[in-house]
Amino acid sequence: MLIIFFAQFFLLPAARFGMSREASPVLLDIQQGYAVMSNGILKVNMTVPGGFVIGISYQALHNLLSTDNPHNNRGYWSVTWNHLTNKTQIMDKLEGTSFKVIAQSEDQVEVSFTRTWNGSATHPPLHVDRRLIMLRGLSGFYTYSIYERLEGWPGMHVGENRLAFKLRQDMFDYMAISNGRQRMMPTEEDRKTGQQLEYPEAVLLTNPIDPSIKGEVDDKYFYSKDSKDIKVHGWVSTKNDPPLGFWMICPSMEFRIGGPFKQDLTSHVGPTLLSKFSGRHYAGRGLDITFQNGEPWKKVFGPEFVYLNSDSSAENDPSLLWNDAWKRMNQEVENWPYDFPLSKDYMKSQQRGTVRGRLLVHDWFSDEQPVPASNAYVGLALPGEPGSWQKENKGYQFWTEADKDGNFIIKGVIVGTYALHATVPGRIGNYKYDSFDVNIKPGSDIELGDLVYKPPRNGATLWDIGVAERTAAEFYIPNPDPKYKVHKFKDQPKNKEYGLWKRYADLYPDRDLVFIVGKSDYSKDWFFAHVTRELENGTFGDTTRQIVFELQSVNKTSYYTLQLALAAAHQADIQLRFNDKDAELPHFSTGIIGTDNAVARHGIHGLYWLFSFRVRGSWLVPGNNTIFMTNGGAFTRWRGLLYDYIRFEGPDQFKVSM
Repeated sequence: MLIIFFAQFFLLPAARFGMSREASPVLLDIQQGYAVMSNGILKVNMTVPGGFVIGISYQALHNLLSTDNPHNNRGYWSVTWNHLTNKTQIMDKLEGTSFKVIAQSEDQVEVSFTRTWNGSATHPPLHVDRRLIMLRGLSGFYTYSIYERLEGWPGMHVGENRLAFKLRQDMFDYMAISNGRQRMMPTEEDRKTGQQLEYPEAVLLTNPIDPSIKGEVDDKYFYSKDSKDIKVHGWVSTKNDPPLGFWMICPSMEFRIGGPFKQDLTSHVGPTLLSKFSGRHYAGRGLDITFQNGEPWKKVFGPEFVYLNSDSSAENDPSLLWNDAWKRMNQEVENWPYDFPLSKDYMKSQQRGTVRGRLLVHDWFSDEQPVPASNAYVGLALPGEPGSWQKENKGYQFWTEADKDGNFIIKGVIVGTYALHATVPGRIGNYKYDSFDVNIKPGSDIELGDLVYKPPRNGATLWDIGVAERTAAEFYIPNPDPKYKVHKFKDQPKNKEYGLWKRYADLYPDRDLVFIVGKSDYSKDWFFAHVTRELENGTFGDTTRQIVFELQSVNKTSYYTLQLALAAAHQADIQLRFNDKDAELPHFSTGIIGTDNAVARHGIHGLYWLFSFRVRGSWLVPGNNTIFMTNGGAFTRWRGLLYDYIRFEGPDQFKVSM
C-alpha cells in the first residue's frame, strides 16, 4: 500500500459555486485504511488505497449507502473488459493501490486513488487515476477518472465503463429521472419474490410489499434515456424526516460514447444510481472500445456531481427535491467546464475552443433554395465517415442543438482534430462537413459560415411512409397485454411497456401486415417493430410485410430508388422482393445487421441505418405493385428491427444496361 501526501494549499473565490466564508471548512481525516472528507454538510468515507466510497453521511444522518453490501459494492467505478483473444468479459472495479492527497485547504480537498498496470493478466492494461473533490459549502462532492494506456501495452476490449452508487433499501423509496417520470418504487425484495419474464431484468411483481403494485412489471430498461437527456436522476427517502434526496448530476456528455442519441441506463430498483460512460446497450458489441496491441490512449471521464438535498416541505411532495436537483443541475451545466479539478489532463475553459456556423439543408425536390436546418443536432467527433459518430468510442464528442434558423455554437471543445457532423429532423442521412477537419487550439473561435447539407435523393418522391426522425415513434404502438401492467407516468413514452413484440401476433394471427399506399395510415396500420412470429412448436418464423402501391406508368429502362431508413436492428436481415413473393433470391438484402436489442429493451430507436436500393424499372408494372419485406432467418424472438422512414423515388438519370 502506497500513501503519498502531496497537498496543494490555495484559496478559491468565495462566491464560486455558492461557497461562503461562513460555511465550515473542508476537512480531510486519514486513518489506517480509510480517509474521510467532510465540510459540515456531509462526510464521504473512502477506503485507502482502494478508493471505494463506503459511506456517505448527510447532516445528522449516518451512512446513506447500503451497509448490507461489501465495501467494493457501495460506491465505485468499474469496467467490463476482455483480452483480444478472449470473448468473455469480466468486471473490474478498479481498486486502487496508491493514495495521494492532491490538494487540501479550507476551500477544497482533492484526493487520488491510482492503479498502474503491472503486467497482470487479471487486470485490464490501464493506468487508472480516480479522483474525489469536496468544496466548501457545497452539499455534495465531485468524482472523475483518468484512464491511460501506454504504448506497447497489450490490446483489449472495454465494454461497460460506469460509476455506481448502491443506496440503503430501508431508506430510499422514491425515484425520479425526469419531470414526469417519478414514482414510489418497488423494492429489491419485490423482485426476488416475483416471476422472471423473458429475460432476467424483467420481473412480474406477484407478491410485492405494497399490494397496489401487484401485477406490475419492473425492468431497469423502462428508465433508460438518450445521452442528451441524462443530466440528473436519483432517489428520495420519503421515510426520512425531513425527506432526503440523493442525485447524480452530469453537466456534460462530452466523455460519453456514441453521440447524443446513444441510450443507456439511469437509476433503477436497488436502489441504484448509474452514470454510464460506455456500454453496449441499444447499440451492441460494435460499441465496445477495442485497443490493438501497442495502442496508446488517454481520456478523462467526468467530473460527475453527487448532490444531496433535503426539505421538510417535501414530506407530501417528493418532487420538490427533484425540482431543486434540476436547478442544481442547471448551475453545474452553466459552470462547465469547471475550473477547480487539478489533474493536468482535465482541460479548463482557457484550454478549450469554440466552433460556430449556420447549417442549411437543400433537397432539390422539396426546397427551391437552401432552408435553415432548424433544430438540427450539430457536433464534433473524431474524424470519420458521415454518421461515424454514433459508433465512435475513444475520443470526446461535443454536440449542440441548432436554433430555428440553423445557427449553432459549440463551446468548450477540447484541443484536437475533429470532423463536424449533423443530423437534421425530417431529412434522411447524416451530414459531414468535408471541406476540412476542424482543428481546435486553446482559445480557438472558429467561424465556419453557412454550410449546406444535401440529403440523399435520386428522384422525385412517389410515396413515403413515416417521418425521418431516426425513431419509430410515429408508427403504430399497441397497448400492452393487460396481464403486464406498467406504472403510468405523466410523460410515459408509449414504447416503455413490456411485451409489445408479442402484440404483433395478436393483431396478425393468420397473416402479416399489408400496407396500401394512399389508403393505409402509418400511425394506425404500420406496426412499429418488424418482429418474428412464435410458432406452435416453440420455434420462430419469418414475417413478411407487404407495401402495395400503384404506378400510372413505368419507365422500364430507368432506375427507381427505395430509401430505407432503420431506427434500430438486431440480427435482422431485411429481404426485399418486388412483385414476386416466391422468388428464390431477394432482389435486395441488408444482410444480417445490428445487435442493439432495442425492441426487447423497450427502445424506440437504437443505431441508425440508411440503405438506398436501386430498383430496376423492369421489376415494376403499370398499376398495382407489391414490395415484399421479409425479416429473414428467424431463430429468436428478438431478431427484428424498427423502421424510421421509407421513401420510393421515381426514375433518375441512370439507365439499365441491356
